[in-house]
Amino acid sequence: MGPLHHVAVKTTRVEVLATFYRDVLGLTERTRHEDDAGLRSVWLDAPPTILMIERSEAGPREDAPDFSADPPGLHLLAFTIGAETHGAWRDHLAAHDVPIVHSSRYTLYVTDPDGNRIGLSSHPDEARG
Repeated sequence: MGPLHHVAVKTTRVEVLATFYRDVLGLTERTRHEDDAGLRSVWLDAPPTILMIERSEAGPREDAPDFSADPPGLHLLAFTIGAETHGAWRDHLAAHDVPIVHSSRYTLYVTDPDGNRIGLSSHPDEARG
């Protein structure tokens, strides 16, 4: 099996979510898909994978998951950052009014506009063997 091909996130606000991942987190927009109802999806490069923001027809989620309650399901979408960039990321997030909801030695945790938990992590890749 190869690396992860893509992650798809469903939302009722495709443009809002795509803007967050593009403008705040710095992902590059790859393509947009439209249909008769308008914007259906925005795909963003998150090498080596693709983040697909896809329209949901189900209506908005009632409330964001309470991650402190340890619910089942997708727990976190984590992106790699350099350890030396934590301070710059804190400043960048503050400039975009994105609160850090938790932090650890290696990771800054935020939520996207739909309440999905996002990590910006510099956790070291430990030697194996």
